[in-house]
Amino acid sequence: MATELPHPRFAAVGAGRMGRGIAIAFAYAGHRIALVDLRVRDDAAWQRLQAEARAEIASSLQALAQLGAIDAAQVEPIAQRVVLVPAAEAPAALAQAELVFEGVPETLQAKREAFEALNRHCREDAVLTSTTSSILVTQLAELVHRPERFLNMHWLNPAYLIPVVELSCHPGTDAQVLARTKETMSAIGKLPVVCGPTPGYIVPRLQALVMNEAARMVEEGAATAEEIDKATRYGLGLRFAALGVVEFIDFGGSDILHHASREMSASIDAARYAAPEIVTQMVAQGRLGLKSGSGFYDYADRDVGAYRRDVLARTLGMLRHAGLWRPPADEPLP
Repeated sequence: MATELPHPRFAAVGAGRMGRGIAIAFAYAGHRIALVDLRVRDDAAWQRLQAEARAEIASSLQALAQLGAIDAAQVEPIAQRVVLVPAAEAPAALAQAELVFEGVPETLQAKREAFEALNRHCREDAVLTSTTSSILVTQLAELVHRPERFLNMHWLNPAYLIPVVELSCHPGTDAQVLARTKETMSAIGKLPVVCGPTPGYIVPRLQALVMNEAARMVEEGAATAEEIDKATRYGLGLRFAALGVVEFIDFGGSDILHHASREMSASIDAARYAAPEIVTQMVAQGRLGLKSGSGFYDYADRDVGAYRRDVLARTLGMLRHAGLWRPPADEPLP
């Protein structure tokens, strides 16, 4: 008779798309993970949800296999590491989890009900996280017993593929809890980045501005959707894949951003394009970035030549990846 395996160390609460993506990420890294449904359903409804979740997990892994990222033979073993747990069995699964990801619908009522269950059934030392994309960590911390073990964790879709996870802490988040969470996420191949209790985290806050401006350009007739997408994939996106946004300011110079903001504030929209006070102050102080030796970063003890070559190498790597790098002509043109 087969021995029943213990409940997994990790649990994703909410068996929707986000929970399934998180489950794949942990399963891909070799871990068993409980995908927990807290809603009480009749047997037919549970079987439908279970079949739907299994089909989506398998489909996502099969797509990776078709693209050569994994072998086709690995699809089923990885998928089997995801343990689907109905509401009746949720207390036992939650009691064993050391790290829990709440991913129920984006309403305070749904979150409140979920955390009531987590407070009842999770271990006192379990780290609890919410995958909310819109509710501040400070609001949700009020729902958590022992809020020092709580933080928000925003995954970027597809959750099993994009490496960055944004960790948003409230003032009471314990430093050791943050360190443990970062260590766990790094161990499964993720790249955790930390921010405070700020709306929109880092990536959504930046990308919302870019997407809205692109839509305005289409609306104004400034350029077609196709031309904007070409420009962003192979211009904006390629450069920001090689340099971080703040690094890019320093590399070009905060004075360049300041002057560009002034011109576009006058010609497009004063509110949208006004330079923030930090940029104005840096220009006034002569902290222009790489060319002055300091900006958002300090370059005083840095080999600037080696750094510039590194940036060039990153950019060339992105060009080659995009298939846009061309060797020089062998002969001069007539």
